[in-house]
Amino acid sequence: MAHIVVLGAGTGGMPCAYELRDALGSEHKITVVNERSYFQFVPSNPWVAVGWRNRDDICFEIGPYLERRDIGFVARRCERIDADNSTLHLDGGETLAYDYLVIATGPRLAFEEVEGAGPDAGNTHSICTVDHAEKTHEDYKQFLEEPGHMVIGAMPFASCFGPAYEFAFIMDADPRKRKLRDQVPITFVTSEPYIGHLGLGGVGDSKGMLESEMRNHHMKWITNAKVTRVEPNKMFVEEYDERGQKIKDHEVDFRFSMMLPAFKGVDAVANVEGLCNPRGFVMVDDFQRNPKHPNIYSAGVCIAIPPVEATPVPTGAPKTGYMIESMVTAIVHNIKNEIEGQAPDWKGTWNAICLADMGDTGAAFVALPQIPPRNVAWFKKGKWVHMAKIAFEKYFIRKMKKGSSEPIYEKYVLKMLGITRIK
Repeated sequence: MAHIVVLGAGTGGMPCAYELRDALGSEHKITVVNERSYFQFVPSNPWVAVGWRNRDDICFEIGPYLERRDIGFVARRCERIDADNSTLHLDGGETLAYDYLVIATGPRLAFEEVEGAGPDAGNTHSICTVDHAEKTHEDYKQFLEEPGHMVIGAMPFASCFGPAYEFAFIMDADPRKRKLRDQVPITFVTSEPYIGHLGLGGVGDSKGMLESEMRNHHMKWITNAKVTRVEPNKMFVEEYDERGQKIKDHEVDFRFSMMLPAFKGVDAVANVEGLCNPRGFVMVDDFQRNPKHPNIYSAGVCIAIPPVEATPVPTGAPKTGYMIESMVTAIVHNIKNEIEGQAPDWKGTWNAICLADMGDTGAAFVALPQIPPRNVAWFKKGKWVHMAKIAFEKYFIRKMKKGSSEPIYEKYVLKMLGITRIK
C-alpha cells in the first residue's frame, strides 16, 4: 500500500485528492494536510471584498467532505519537509511519512518586499485570502463614507494580474451603483510593461481592449511601475522605460489601495535543498516531478515557471485555475504509473484560461499554451463572461463538496473551444 500526501487544500490540492482516490481505488492511503480547516474559493475573493459575497458563500469545512471519500485530513501547518526521509514535520511535533508527496500549497504572500505594504502594515489591502478580502470590505465600507482617490494594481514579482484588473473594474462598478463614482478617481499601478500584458506578453488584443476599457471607465495608469514603499495614504513609485531606465518618480496619494503582492514559495517548501528555485518555487520536469526528489510532485502557483519574457520591472508568470487542474491530472496519472511499476509519461497542457468579472460584464482570455508560441490566443469581453464566472464558482464549489473528479464543465464547455487537460 502506498501513502500519498497532498500538501495544500486549495483549487489544486482538493481536486488532486479526489482524482487520486478515483484513480487508485481503496487499496492506497491518501492524506491531505492543510494549515486551515476550511476550503476557500479564491477567485471569488474580489466579490467578498466589495460585499457581493460573504465568507459562507465561498468557504466550507474540509474534513467531512474528504472523509466521505475515505481521504484523511490533517489541519496542521507543515513546519518542515524532510525530503531525504520522505517525512513531513507538522506544528505541534507530529510527523507524517509519505511514499509520494504532492505539493499544492499555493504561494507565500511576500508583502515584506515593499516597505509598508500589505494588510498587516495597514497601508494597502489584499484580496489574496478570504481573511484579507473581509478586512478589505470592512475598510471599503468606511471609505464609502468619505470617498477619494483609489490605487489598485500589482507589485514587482506579482504573477497573477487578472484579479488586479478585475478588482479595478469592480471598484468602478460598485461606486457607480451608489452614485459615488464621480468622487472616486482610480489609478492602476502595475509592474507590467503595458496594460494587458498579464504576465503573458499579452493575449490577443488584450492591450488594446483593456486600455480602451480603462479609458472608457476614466481610469489612469502607471506601467513599468516599481513600488518602493508605502506610507499611510501615499505610495512611492518608480516608473521605468522599456530599456529599464528610470524615467520618473511618482508620489501617489490615495484614500484606499489594493495591491497584489509579490509571490514566493512557502517557507517549509522553500527551505528544502534542491527542491526550489531562489524564490522558493518548486522545480518540476515535464511530468510535474522534482528532478532531485522524484517522489515529490507539485502543481499550481507554487511551481517554478520562468517569465514568458524579460520585463523592465520583474513580473511572474500566472498559473490559472484550469492550468492547475491540468497539472493535477498529469500528476495523478504519473503517480498511478509509478505505483504500477511504469515510468511517468503524462504531461499537462498548461493552457492559460482566465475569467475576470467587471461588474455586469467581464473579460476572458485564453492562451494555448501559456508559453509562446501559441496555437490559440484570444481576449474577449461580454456579459457572457460575467455569467460564466458565476456559473463556474457554483460548479466548482459543488464539485469540491460532492467529492467528484469528473470534469463536467471542462468536458463539455472547454472541449468545444478545443481546450484539453493533458497531452
